[in-house]
Amino acid sequence: MMSSTPRSIADIMAEAKEKNVAQVRLQFVDMHGVPKHMSIHVNHLEKALENDLLLDGSSISGFRSIETSDMAFWTDKDTFTVLPAQQGERVIARINCDIYNPDGTPFEGCPRNNLKRVLKEARDMGYIFNVGPELEFFLFKKDGDGKPTLEPHDTAGYYDLSPDDYGEQVRSEIVDYLLQLGFNMEADHHEVAEGQHEIDFRYNDALQQADNVTTVKIVTRTIAAKYGLHATFMPKPIFGINGSGMHCNMSLANLDGKNMFFDPNGQHQLSKEAHSFVAGVLKHIRGITAITNPLVNSYKRLVPGYEAPVYLAWSTANRSALIRVPAKRGNGTRVELRSPDPAANPYLAFAAILTAGLDGIKNNLQPPDTTQLNIYNLDEQERENHGIASLPGSLYEALELFKGSEIARKALGDHIFNEFVKAKTAEWDDFRTYVSPWETERYMGRY
Repeated sequence: MMSSTPRSIADIMAEAKEKNVAQVRLQFVDMHGVPKHMSIHVNHLEKALENDLLLDGSSISGFRSIETSDMAFWTDKDTFTVLPAQQGERVIARINCDIYNPDGTPFEGCPRNNLKRVLKEARDMGYIFNVGPELEFFLFKKDGDGKPTLEPHDTAGYYDLSPDDYGEQVRSEIVDYLLQLGFNMEADHHEVAEGQHEIDFRYNDALQQADNVTTVKIVTRTIAAKYGLHATFMPKPIFGINGSGMHCNMSLANLDGKNMFFDPNGQHQLSKEAHSFVAGVLKHIRGITAITNPLVNSYKRLVPGYEAPVYLAWSTANRSALIRVPAKRGNGTRVELRSPDPAANPYLAFAAILTAGLDGIKNNLQPPDTTQLNIYNLDEQERENHGIASLPGSLYEALELFKGSEIARKALGDHIFNEFVKAKTAEWDDFRTYVSPWETERYMGRY
């Protein structure tokens, strides 16, 4: 977590010595949000803090070609953290890094640099973007060879507790570890499906939260493995039950920290900025859905019938709408976007959502009336009569909308935008041409 005052190299070196740090992980993510790191001995920490260590960018998805592959780790000194260790264990520290070009300029393909760029635009408008993600995942048993199965670790349901919720001990250890790292956790509980769990973050600056989401994924999978389990953030691992989401609770604050979404005299006690932010997200969400829901599998979750938010509407309570405004007002006023899933790269997802919302504010967009109907119970004609559209139904459809979205290109920048299209087009082609077990089971005997 970031400290309130910038940290110096001398401070970090002193802490590393005091706590007997032996190894340091230089952590970053690729275009898909997959965590990466390079480990160094503590003897090289000062060199890293002086931004004097290089990596091969040609080996990282979405980065550089082999002809221009030299890149530099640019350490974010405020994120230096000594990881909790048991007595006698090797002490390891972690520091989040941006990726820079050799000439000392930010690499435009680094997702963390990109989010910083978008957050600066918001700050220049007088806003700080706060996010509180709700991260869902499954815990599955492993087979005799240590490979993950699709057998859930428990048979519990929503908000159940021990002894039904066998995952409570795993969750508790995850949360305890995160608290030792300085995280401000909001809650954790069992989710609707068997073996499904949720960890919620207290709101924070979007850059810190993107770092936090990345760290939580690493910690969750590591601790699950200790129990002989596999933790997956795949959106829809099992047919016929609920998938996993990453609902994003969002607000804008001014530079003094005042919540800019609250207006006691506004409609629903929401400010003009809140209404315009919602309008911007609703206007552009179809074009950025490939970012918030980036896998072929994401669209197995985004189908009606499993509490998935697929309908472009907003409400003050109604959970069948894409955007919901929870009841809390005052400094806790926020809007909840319910479609993103945990496979999304949080740096890119937060950048895209913020860019869409800011476009609404810049252009004084107004959202449609709130919807209090249960949209799940409406048929297609009724939804059309109410002017309620749907999210794209496949990665292919989402990519076609993404390629035509100027907001998506603005949110990601040309480099990431073009690399994203290339990678996701290849992913769709792989899926499109793959002969699945469903096809052989259905057609082999019949034809």
